[in-house]
Amino acid sequence: RWFTHFYVVSVLWNGFLLVWLFRAEFLGESLPSWIQDMHHALGRDSQSEDTGNEYFSALLVLLLLWLHSCRRLAECLWTSVFSSGVIHIVQYCFGLGYYIAVGSTVLCQVPTNVRNGKELSGQICWYHIIGVMMYIWASLHQHRCLAILANLRKSRSGKVVSLSHSVPFGDWFESVSCPHYFAELLIYVSMAITLGIHNVTWWCVVMYVFFNQALAAVLCHEFYQRSFSSYPKHRKAFIPFV
Repeated sequence: RWFTHFYVVSVLWNGFLLVWLFRAEFLGESLPSWIQDMHHALGRDSQSEDTGNEYFSALLVLLLLWLHSCRRLAECLWTSVFSSGVIHIVQYCFGLGYYIAVGSTVLCQVPTNVRNGKELSGQICWYHIIGVMMYIWASLHQHRCLAILANLRKSRSGKVVSLSHSVPFGDWFESVSCPHYFAELLIYVSMAITLGIHNVTWWCVVMYVFFNQALAAVLCHEFYQRSFSSYPKHRKAFIPFV
């Protein structure tokens, strides 16, 4: 339930960064001095040329990240049915810091002062289109899977009748135990594609998400197998067929 706090922080903080980057991209304003200081501290050359449409790519990824946080916040508030499980204080603090850091990571992929001056139509590339399409596809499936999990605890009228665990069926649940975790990985991969595929920093973020979600998926998969003797044996934990 307290994961909701993560998305509140993400919506506010990444929305704030999105406004600044939007103003820099379309209004020609310079990024604030504290952002330039952060760039300098992280080793980013503030005078480097904006090659490869870095401003627009970062703006698009930051928008996708913000929309992802908005959707997850809405799902936490109005879709998901949480049990009485608790979160460790260390994990809670780390989660809050993560959603602040991940937006800042996107922002630090662009130079602070020099832009390429291209019009919007000249900045849209093939990898932007592929990345956004993959993002939408993965987001739709993640929402469907979260709705399936929530409906296991509701009656047909939508009233919550149980907080116990049940075996989910439908959509990507037919292939893996935790398709919502797999979809989360695909969402971050789609952002890596949107950034131009070659961005090593964001692929490090993807690797973190991969190991984090894979660990959670394996633990959940083992729980299902222990708790339900008739659990489908063909299902994998995290990635279909793997």
